[in-house]
Amino acid sequence: MAEQQESKEKLRTGFTTGTAAAASSKAAVLAIINQKNIESVEVILPKGNTIPIKILNCEFDESRAKCSVIKDGGDDPDVTHGAEIIVDVTLTPNVNQIEIDGGEGVGIVTKPGLGLEINKPAINPTPKKMIVENITEVGKNILLKNGIKVVISVPNGKELALKTDNPRLGILGGISILGTSGIVIPYSTASFAASIRQNLDVSLAMGNDTVVLATGGRSEEFAKKIVDLPEHSFVQMGDFAGYTIQQCAKKKIKKAYVVGFIGKFAKLAAGVKQTHVKGSKVDTNLLAELAQKSNADSKTIEQIRNANTARHVQDIVFENKVEGFFDKVCGLVYKHMREHSEEKVPIDVILFDFDGKVLGRHPV
Repeated sequence: MAEQQESKEKLRTGFTTGTAAAASSKAAVLAIINQKNIESVEVILPKGNTIPIKILNCEFDESRAKCSVIKDGGDDPDVTHGAEIIVDVTLTPNVNQIEIDGGEGVGIVTKPGLGLEINKPAINPTPKKMIVENITEVGKNILLKNGIKVVISVPNGKELALKTDNPRLGILGGISILGTSGIVIPYSTASFAASIRQNLDVSLAMGNDTVVLATGGRSEEFAKKIVDLPEHSFVQMGDFAGYTIQQCAKKKIKKAYVVGFIGKFAKLAAGVKQTHVKGSKVDTNLLAELAQKSNADSKTIEQIRNANTARHVQDIVFENKVEGFFDKVCGLVYKHMREHSEEKVPIDVILFDFDGKVLGRHPV
C-alpha cells in the first residue's frame, strides 16, 4: 500500500484545455500590446492561484495575434493530452467587449442538458471566465478603446472528439473546452463522474428517462442490439456502478438497464460499488455458493472456488452445464444496484458473453 501511495505522489499534474485556451489568449493580447513574441505566461486559475504555461507559437501584428499552447494532461490518460490549442485574438470596434467563439476542431452543441447554448461552441463557463479574467488583467488599456474577439481552434479536434463522449452527448465536430479547476489531477475520477452526470442530463433533456448503463464499449454495443433507445440514452459507467445508479436515483431516471460481462458483474454481485481492477477482487467463494444453489456437483463447486478469474468461472460453468448460474449472478447484481439506488430505480440486469449472447438476466 505504501508503495502504491508513493507512486501516486510522483504523478504529475497537468492543465485543462480551458487553461490552455486562457494562456494562449493572454499571450496573444500581450503580443499585441508589447509587439513582441511571448514565450510564457502566468495564468490565473479559478481559485485565484496562478500557473506558468509555455507558449508554443506566437504571431502578431498591431491589431491581431495568434498564439498556441500544447495541452499537457500531466499523468492523466486524456485524449486531449498533446493537442495544440490555438487562439486567434483580433481587436474589434466593440469597446470593452470580450467575445469568445470556437473555430475548427471545437465542437458545436446540438442537444440540451449540458448547460450550454444549442448551436454554439462547446466552451464551458469556467474556461470562458478564465479567458475573460486573464485578458482583462493585461488588456485593460486596450479595452478602453477596443473590444477583443477570441477564437479557439484545435487542429485535430474533430478526430480527438471521436475518442470522447462528445458525439453521444450531441457535441459535434470537435472537442469541448473544459475545466472547472484549471488543473488536471492525475487519474482523477472527477472527470469520469462528471461525464456520467452529463450523459444522464442530456438523456433527460432529450425526453428519455430510460437509460442503459454499460460497464464498457463492447457491452454497450451488444445492448444496442436488444434495447431500442437513442444513442444519448446509453451511459458508459465503467467502474463507477454504485455512483451511476445513485445519480440515476437523484435525477429521477425511470428505468435503468445494467449491462456487462462476468468480470465486472462478479464484483457487483458481491456488493462492490467501484469495480476497478486494483480496488476489488473477484469473490470466487460467492460464485461457488451460487453454483451450489444451481445444483452443481461438488467437483465443479471446488473448481469455481479455486478459479483464477471470473472468466475462468464462466468457462467452468459452461463446461459443466450449470443451469441457472448466470441468472443468479444477475439476481445479486440487481439486489445490490437496487440498494445503491435506495430502491428508487427499476432495474433490468443483462449479462453477456464475449460474443454478445445473453447469458443471464434479472428479472428473468
